[in-house]
Amino acid sequence: MFELEEKGYFYLLLIIPILLGLFGYVQIWKKKKQAEFGDLELIKKLSPEKSVFKPILKFGVLLLAIFFIILGLVNPKIGTKVEKVKREGIEIVFAVDVSKSMLAEDVTPNRLEKSKQLVSQIINKLASDRIGIIAYSGSAFPVLPITTDYSVAKMFLQSMNTTTISSQGTSIDQAIDLSTQYFNAKDKTRKLLVIISDGEDHSNEATDAAEDAKELGIKIITIGVGTENGGKIPIKINGIVEEYQKDKDGEIVITKRNPEVLTAIAKATNGNYIDGNNTKNVVDFITERLKNIEKTEFEGMQMANFQSQFQWFLGIGFFLLLLDVFLLERKTAWVKKMDLFNEKE
Repeated sequence: MFELEEKGYFYLLLIIPILLGLFGYVQIWKKKKQAEFGDLELIKKLSPEKSVFKPILKFGVLLLAIFFIILGLVNPKIGTKVEKVKREGIEIVFAVDVSKSMLAEDVTPNRLEKSKQLVSQIINKLASDRIGIIAYSGSAFPVLPITTDYSVAKMFLQSMNTTTISSQGTSIDQAIDLSTQYFNAKDKTRKLLVIISDGEDHSNEATDAAEDAKELGIKIITIGVGTENGGKIPIKINGIVEEYQKDKDGEIVITKRNPEVLTAIAKATNGNYIDGNNTKNVVDFITERLKNIEKTEFEGMQMANFQSQFQWFLGIGFFLLLLDVFLLERKTAWVKKMDLFNEKE
């Protein structure tokens, strides 16, 4: 088993095709200028020891050196076994509204992307808590079961969009009901459900569902995204707004945040509601609340004994750089005798 610690450095691999393009351009430019200067065959005779193959070999060695150095920066790690580890924390399920109203752009870039930013930033502040993710609109869908793998959680989070669930609407009660299946009723671990929505609930049963969740020991924090003035729902094709969502009478729909619904849901479990339009305020608020929740010890599975392997790749990379320095562009005598690259005159 292996993992890549700093995947962001893979973007540096773009240097390689850029250098290839520059190298090709320089070779073409050189030939063109030599042709302008005089006869190419005569120029070759004037430089009998200059190799045609060596510059290409040197450049190839340089590219390999860059490749291995970038791999070293990424730092591949190899793990030897999976083992159980003891952790202290709580279980948190994030329920994210993916209904079409979440495409409204009354917050930047839109309500759904803002919601995903909030969840991602909250996850960044967690240490050993177990988390799960639910998407909901007209119904609820389990995106990710309870896990301690935060990187996987953020990957699944980013994949969520308004097509994740086919049935439209906003039924927060469905999300609450599904979250109860995430939590083990017999487990004494503290349970927190974080609902991110604009609060346009069309089921009118969310408060009852929240009261049922309270009986199971679940506390709910609701985060409202969007503005109370509201916004239009854009319909985009290839990223360009073609029109706006209309109702059955042909009028443009204005969707507004409904904090009253979200507040009532949170109060039903002695939880809290917070305005989600300011990311820092939300993250600070959730972080502070988590400090005051009693942590429970539980077992988790993780890959143990991960060992960094960057030194091997950096070593190969620097060796190739050193080799490149000592590679001369003139013909090699023994290679010239064998005529492997047709370099004899």
